[in-house]
Amino acid sequence: MTQSTRPDAVAGPLLGPADEQRRAGLRRMRLVATGLLGLAAVIFVLTLDRDGFWGYVNAASEAAMVGAVADWFAVTALFRHPLGLKVPHTALIPRKKDQLGASLEDFVTENFLTPELVQERLAQADVTLRLGEWLRQPENADRVVQEVAPTLAHAVGSVRDDEVRTLLENFLLPRLAREPISPVAGSLLEGVVEDGSHHGLVDIATRELHTWASANKAVIAGIIGERAPWWSPKWLDDTVIDRMYVEIMSWLTDVRDQPQHPARRALDDLLRQLAQDLQHDPSTMQRAEQLKARLLLHPGVADGMLSLWGSVQRTVVDALGDPGGPLRTRLAVILADLGDRVVRDADLRDSLERRLSDAVGYVVQTHGREISTLISQTVARWDGDEAARRIELQVGRDLQFIRINGTVVGGLVGLVIHALTQLA
Repeated sequence: MTQSTRPDAVAGPLLGPADEQRRAGLRRMRLVATGLLGLAAVIFVLTLDRDGFWGYVNAASEAAMVGAVADWFAVTALFRHPLGLKVPHTALIPRKKDQLGASLEDFVTENFLTPELVQERLAQADVTLRLGEWLRQPENADRVVQEVAPTLAHAVGSVRDDEVRTLLENFLLPRLAREPISPVAGSLLEGVVEDGSHHGLVDIATRELHTWASANKAVIAGIIGERAPWWSPKWLDDTVIDRMYVEIMSWLTDVRDQPQHPARRALDDLLRQLAQDLQHDPSTMQRAEQLKARLLLHPGVADGMLSLWGSVQRTVVDALGDPGGPLRTRLAVILADLGDRVVRDADLRDSLERRLSDAVGYVVQTHGREISTLISQTVARWDGDEAARRIELQVGRDLQFIRINGTVVGGLVGLVIHALTQLA
């Protein structure tokens, strides 16, 4: 039973225009090779039993027929049984296609899919430089964004709310609740305090608080007046409230305008102590973990995050879907700037090339065999006869030259042998 009778065998790809041209070329070369065989046969018949010059012609034509038939048999035996006769070691490709696919897989893996060779070719190609030069052109960067944005918008928009909820409730929030956050938060807070990164937020808070207090004197007066004793006369309350408001505004002004105000230093000390306690004080660490767990496992947290995700999702999808929108325009500018920087910054380019080379080398080293198995697996699924026809379509035209050369060389060898025989 040949491979063509396997129940799971499938036909090869459909023929395209290039395959039709190959088929026509194969047909023409077959006609040429067969025509030479026919010509040799006619000459042999016409010069049969003739001496002299024609004897040489007869010997050459006889040897040419032998060479032509032998090479026809050899070429045909690769793809099918010659004349339908199941001669041993014929129809090699239909019978041995799986072994041929495995051998081709080994050849590609051992000689092409090696980390060294792939990395060498990658270095010679100057991928990062060429990509940077192409990407620095605004029209090319815009083209990338226009091609990728619809796909990205579809990918973001296709994420369903139930999938996000499942991810939050079953994986993300429980995982965050189990992970200790106190040491990380304490270390982060310590770095923020040491760098003074929070001073900008303090400045904003003090300015906003001062502005609010300036515009809401009545509110502040009402809060202070509620705590005045019932027996105190109103004129005394108003005097005290006015004085307290002036002191409050003066204090807020000093805090706002003086970077080294004692209140600011006290806040820094408080944050610094909190950072130490979050990292080293068991009581503070336990309270922080309990607070974190209550927040993350509260039913409303998942709903809130899901609602936030929905807003972000709609915003991103709408922005990506607008061809002339600011998001696409900004992305195109970022890509063009990145390409320009890659071209101008040799250190960045070298770094990118090293990372790309390492990544490609790792993929080839780890998954090269799996990639090349596509060859043997595809060939194994092909129908045996169809595989033979397709391979013949690719190389059959060139193989017909073997038949032509066999006819010509056979005729020359026959002529030489006849001449030597006559001389002997």
